[in-house]
Amino acid sequence: MCLHDHDAATTTPPSGLSRRGVLGSAALLAGMTAAGVAAAAPADAAGRSAGAGAGGRVGSLRPTTPAPLVVEGGSVVDPLTGHVVDDGVVVLRDGKVLAVGTRDATRRAVAEVGSAARRVDASGRWVVPGLVDVHVHANALADARALVHAGATSVRSGSSTFYQDVAMRSLPDWAPGLAPRMRAAGIFVSPQLGDSALADPDLAPMAALPGGVTSTADISHVTKVNVARGVDVVKTRANPRAGLADQDPTELVYDREQLSAVVRAASGRPVLCHAYSEEGIDGAVRAGVHSIEHGVFVGDATISEMARRGTHFTPTLAAITGMIGSSNPVLDARGRAYTPVLQAAVREAHERGVTIVAGTDSFGTDVDPIGSEVRLLIEAGLSHLEALRAATTYAARLLGWSRQAGRLVPGAFADVVVVDANPLEVADALERVRVVIAQGAVVRDA
Repeated sequence: MCLHDHDAATTTPPSGLSRRGVLGSAALLAGMTAAGVAAAAPADAAGRSAGAGAGGRVGSLRPTTPAPLVVEGGSVVDPLTGHVVDDGVVVLRDGKVLAVGTRDATRRAVAEVGSAARRVDASGRWVVPGLVDVHVHANALADARALVHAGATSVRSGSSTFYQDVAMRSLPDWAPGLAPRMRAAGIFVSPQLGDSALADPDLAPMAALPGGVTSTADISHVTKVNVARGVDVVKTRANPRAGLADQDPTELVYDREQLSAVVRAASGRPVLCHAYSEEGIDGAVRAGVHSIEHGVFVGDATISEMARRGTHFTPTLAAITGMIGSSNPVLDARGRAYTPVLQAAVREAHERGVTIVAGTDSFGTDVDPIGSEVRLLIEAGLSHLEALRAATTYAARLLGWSRQAGRLVPGAFADVVVVDANPLEVADALERVRVVIAQGAVVRDA
């Protein structure tokens, strides 16, 4: 759970690097070389790597568009309405949904793409929009590939060590299907930046602060450096981690004033806040963050404030329940104690109008499928439809993609997941992934 900080190093990088230079280094750290991208990218209908240039040469990387796709025969689910089209058809072209509906309603679109289209037979299965995971940590190309393979076609980064998420954000434009669409957070705005201070010459002075990044001026500086590097969102914290036994997740490390400094310096970018204690969660909500991550001990008054402000709640149940059975007795005890408290918080928040969104807190290639988080939300008390919305329409709205993601409608992203069971009736249906289509490219076909 959010294990990406490291002990502070004693050396500092040379100054004077440009934004382009910093992100170029981040891309290399993420494994984003032309050869690596071309080798990893899904093949298009002609069998040519989607990441290769003309003639399949790796050295001339350029954007490509996958061949049209027709997904037919499955039961197509609209998470917004709960409506299901049996024996439905989804037509994808140029990275977008061209048509969706019955065979009669889509007949013209199917004829339009003609024999150039690849057919995916979804007969006897269920077709849903690509799933959205609003809390992940992807530091490398392999991490991004693991996420999309598990069904998360759109994600929000919960920060990376050296801006790798910012660098990887462009991958869908160059190699469709290689990685999910990403809202990038850059460097974690936290008292201890650790090795992340070495990611940027403008952060290097922070490594020498004896008490860490705690003054509102220093907090604002780190946030503004992130903004200058092009992040979409900003990640900060009120409390330490639950997933590290030597830390107390109820200790307050940033109060309302400090968190307000992050929100102000973010210059309108959404802020997500890692928080466990009631004091920490309440301070974050009143500071104006857009979403609370984890939120185990959220209190009654804070839930009311979240509902009033429209603050989203990302409980990351997979991460919390994942501590149960740990070989470390402290973590095992936390998992067992925190799980029922968090489940009750999810139920109460939902009943009082707080929007629950699905995030796994997956780190690296150790990915909890987003379908598992949906199942855990159902087990916590959400209906099947509300849990599905948490990983589709609600999550897409939080990420600013309400018109492009979360539904299969004309003009939406060409992101599709085919599963073996009805997600409106079966709790683990979204864990039974058969096909994943991201940006119009088939990345998984079982």
